[in-house]
Amino acid sequence: MLTRQPLDVVIVGAGVVGAACAYYATRAGLRVAVIDRGPVAGGTTGAGEGNLLVSDKAPGPELELALISSALWQELADELPADIEFERKGGLVVAAGEESLATLSATAHGQGAAGVMAYPVTSHGLQDLEPHLAPGLAGGFHYPQDAQVQPAVAAAHLLRAARDAGARLYAGEEVTAVLTNPAGNVRGVRTGRRDLHAPAVVNAAGTWSGELAALAGVELPVMPRRGFVLVTEPLPRLIRHKVYAAEYVADVSSGSAALQTSPVVEGTPSGPVLIGASRERVGYDHSLSVPVISRLAAQAAALFPVLADVRLLRAYHGFRPYLPDHLPAIGPDPRAPGLFHACGHEGAGIGLAPATGKLIADTLRGEPPVLDLAPFRPDRFGRSREAA
Repeated sequence: MLTRQPLDVVIVGAGVVGAACAYYATRAGLRVAVIDRGPVAGGTTGAGEGNLLVSDKAPGPELELALISSALWQELADELPADIEFERKGGLVVAAGEESLATLSATAHGQGAAGVMAYPVTSHGLQDLEPHLAPGLAGGFHYPQDAQVQPAVAAAHLLRAARDAGARLYAGEEVTAVLTNPAGNVRGVRTGRRDLHAPAVVNAAGTWSGELAALAGVELPVMPRRGFVLVTEPLPRLIRHKVYAAEYVADVSSGSAALQTSPVVEGTPSGPVLIGASRERVGYDHSLSVPVISRLAAQAAALFPVLADVRLLRAYHGFRPYLPDHLPAIGPDPRAPGLFHACGHEGAGIGLAPATGKLIADTLRGEPPVLDLAPFRPDRFGRSREAA
């Protein structure tokens, strides 16, 4: 009779963050199981654009995480199959007026001091980089480190590599309980079909991470933040970079629950142009919002007039796992020994996944992480902070 080896860690979540945790944990020699209530990349990952950005992050912990991830994504692009569609296309952030350009310039200066490559582009220079941009823009900045990936395919390949190294995958099984020992230490999870025992559980459950944390008796205020993406008919490669308006950076860092939209436009290797970005906190409302779609389409056409008469084939939406201070929760939870978090990345989870996975794997192995985890402490919110 075949006897399964005991597990070192159970990872809850088969999106790109959970997949990256599994990938780096198995590479570190750990025995891993991944479990998800749905299919691989069935949540936020499958509804993402695949942004791998440094340009939209202010100097600080998240930017440091993004720079580490940027280097790791390049390594993964050399290791994983080409159909992950990794493309270091670069980002182009544009400002409509002089005031917006001054704010963008100050941001870029701070980013440059942190190790980001950011190059100013004059109004005339914008046309050289993107010939179809609307005329009259004040200028912008070019970020050559920005890249793109096909997120669902990347998650699937990360998990396949982890499974090839011995990881187990249980898709379509919802965790109903977090198991603990008499001392209160986390010791695995329970589903409707099985118990999985391990001395460590990683919470990579995306927008459902707060619910999983609650099963372990701790509070983590993860909330869903809805966003729409529009997909055009296949086109010749009209747009060379990921292009977005400077206002997008403010939208990303805003804590408002109200609707916010700013144009983010990019081409894809297969032809369609992707158009975003919107943000609003409406719970898990899956209804199609015609006003949001109309506003995004109009903003994209204002930025790229060539898109005005292009057909939209479809629109889709996803829910980003949002934490109030816009930083993810990464690392061990001192309130529930044995519980680790890798969640709350909002719209940056695809870009930040490799660094998150590497940090989790290093921590599980008892090795010093390459980045200080203090800013990402999962117990930093509300009463938890006072108790820490």
